[in-house]
Amino acid sequence: MHFIVLGAGAIGCYVGGRLAAHGQAVTLVGRAHTLQPIAAQGLRVTDLDGFDHAVPVGAPALRLAATLAEAAPGADSIVLLCVKSGATESAARELAAACAPGTPVISLQNGVDNVARVQALAPVLKVLAGMVPYNVVLRGAHVHRATAGHLQLQRDAATERIAPVFAAAGLATVLPPDIRAVQWGKLLLNLNNPVNALSDLPLRQELLDRDCRRVFAALQSEALGVMDRAGIAPAKVTAVSPSLLPHVLRLPNWLFTRLAKRMLQIDASARSSMWDDLEAGRATEIDALCGAVVRLAAQQGMAAPLNARMCELLAGPRLRLDGAQMRRMLGV
Repeated sequence: MHFIVLGAGAIGCYVGGRLAAHGQAVTLVGRAHTLQPIAAQGLRVTDLDGFDHAVPVGAPALRLAATLAEAAPGADSIVLLCVKSGATESAARELAAACAPGTPVISLQNGVDNVARVQALAPVLKVLAGMVPYNVVLRGAHVHRATAGHLQLQRDAATERIAPVFAAAGLATVLPPDIRAVQWGKLLLNLNNPVNALSDLPLRQELLDRDCRRVFAALQSEALGVMDRAGIAPAKVTAVSPSLLPHVLRLPNWLFTRLAKRMLQIDASARSSMWDDLEAGRATEIDALCGAVVRLAAQQGMAAPLNARMCELLAGPRLRLDGAQMRRMLGV
C-alpha cells in the first residue's frame, strides 16, 4: 500500500509517521513551513507510552510532496485526509483531479460532515469516515501523541484491509458498527477545543479548572439536547457515557480528579489544535464543531445559544479568558 497523507499537520504526521516507522510507503503532502523541518531532520515520532522513533526522509518509507499530484496516487494508494475542516472543499477538488475512480479516501478530520462534502465534489472516489481520539502535538520535525485512544474507521472492505496494517504499526484501530454515532460522540469531546483555546492553558491544567469544565459541560448539555431532538445517539468514545459526561465535568475538583483519572492522562504541555490555530493566526475549526450543533439545532427548529456564542467569541479578535469570565459571557 501507498499511504498518502493529504494535510500533513499534527494528526497526519503522527499517523503517517507511525506507518512509515513500520516500513509502509508514506507520502506527506503539506505546506512548506511544515515539511521543511522534516526534510532537513527527518521525522521524530513519539508518544506518551514511550514510543520514540526517528524516520528518515527518502524512498521507500517516507516521502514529502507539495501537492497531491506530486505524490502520484496510483492503484495501490490510500489517501488519509487530514486537512482542517475549512480546507475540505479545496482538498476535495484536488482529490477529484488527481485520484483514479474508486481510490479509498479516509477522512481523519474533526466534525461530522466532511465525508459528505468530499463525496459531493469527488463522487467517483470511495470516501470513508474516521475518528482520531487523541491529542497530537507537532513542533518542527517532532510529532508527539499526548493522550490515549483507538482510531475508529468506517467499516468497509477497504478499512478491513487497512486496519491490521494500522494495528501492526502501533495505531490501534477498531471498525465500529455506526461511525456516524462515533463522530457525534467525538464532536461532544471536541467542544472543549474552544474552551481550551480561550483559556490559554495547557489541556490538563484547563480540565483541572472547574469553571472551564462547567463551560465545557454546558456546551455538551446543549448539544446533547439538540442531538436527542434529532434522533442522534452519540457513541461512547471515553470511559464515561455521553449522557453522564456533563455531570462528571461539573463535579468539584476533589471528586472529579478521582473519577476522571483517564481523562487527565495528558502530557502537561498538550494543548488543543484550536489553541495552535489561534496562536498562529489561522482560521479555526469552530464552525465544524460548535457550528455543527447550531446548524443541527436550526434543522430541528431549535436554538443553541451557548454554542452560537462560542462561535462568535472565536470569530472575533484573539481573546484570553479565564473560566469565570467564560461562564459570565455565556451565562452558565
